[in-house]
Amino acid sequence: MSEAFQDLQRVIHDYFDALYHCDTDLLQRVFHPKAVYATADETPLLHRTMDEYVPVVAARQSPASRGDARRDVIDEIQVAGENTAFARVRCSIGSNDFVDFLTFVRDEGSWQIMSKIFQIKPRADGAE
Repeated sequence: MSEAFQDLQRVIHDYFDALYHCDTDLLQRVFHPKAVYATADETPLLHRTMDEYVPVVAARQSPASRGDARRDVIDEIQVAGENTAFARVRCSIGSNDFVDFLTFVRDEGSWQIMSKIFQIKPRADGAE
């Protein structure tokens, strides 16, 4: 397993932890400051900058505080080159499952998420 692959796995696990605990400090470390957050599952299309996204996470009740089961999965990681990568991951928040397409850049030696484009999938069982 390449060093880049292992580094990306660590960033993705930090990303999952940031969402599960609503840890905005960790969230800001895994996302590039100029990252894009978007989904077409809302009308109109939802697009946020990190300055807009971080307060949304800060205002949430964390899944950890509710004792929600974790459903974090890395489906794939593709390393395109020394400074570019992609991952398809899944996680859950409340009664929704999410499929996230994460693009990564390596800036000053560290991998960070440059874009998060996601699909919302309400769970059939409605479990929180």
